[in-house]
Amino acid sequence: METCGRPLLKAALRLISEVGPTAFTLREVARRAGVSHNAPYRHFRDREELMAAVSTERYGELTRTTHEAIGQGSNPLTRLKQADLAYVKFALRRPEHFTVMFDAPASKPSEKLCFNPAKMKIKHPEAAEAAETSFRALMTLVEACQQEGVLRDGDAKELAFLAWSMVHGIAKLAITGRLPFSSQKEILRFAEFVMENSLPTVVPGESQYVSTSP
Repeated sequence: METCGRPLLKAALRLISEVGPTAFTLREVARRAGVSHNAPYRHFRDREELMAAVSTERYGELTRTTHEAIGQGSNPLTRLKQADLAYVKFALRRPEHFTVMFDAPASKPSEKLCFNPAKMKIKHPEAAEAAETSFRALMTLVEACQQEGVLRDGDAKELAFLAWSMVHGIAKLAITGRLPFSSQKEILRFAEFVMENSLPTVVPGESQYVSTSP
């Protein structure tokens, strides 16, 4: 992004934090950045493109947060769990931006940033790459767990989506007030409970073979 577009992005990040993506307007972003109301269009085609820039910025932060979290783990499974907890913490810290990353409002459902990954790559390649980089970090953790024999064998991508689905669901429920917990500590404790009871871990000495016969 051009340097002169950074003030607009920073203003957008602040505005979305305050009013959410629904009430977000380019005119207000321009006002807060101290530029003319036409200035945003010199850097972003439209509101959606600026939202994509916000997503790119926050996916980068999420990836950095993930790498910081896994540095605290002493083994692959602990690192995977730390990364999953970091995901929930990120959502709690940036709820409005988290919404932009996954549910950015659009005039048509088909125009949502993450509605169609293939379309996202074409329209917003930087945002798509930032999202994929974040997911690849999770994939790497899952593969490391499989190599150590602490996660069941199978399609690593499917297992990564399983891990992501768990924490994403918790994060969404948490930031929309749908969980019966009043503190971050309680939410994270619940996330740990879900991971302990849902990740397909391997118990030492247990066979990974599962019979499919009746």
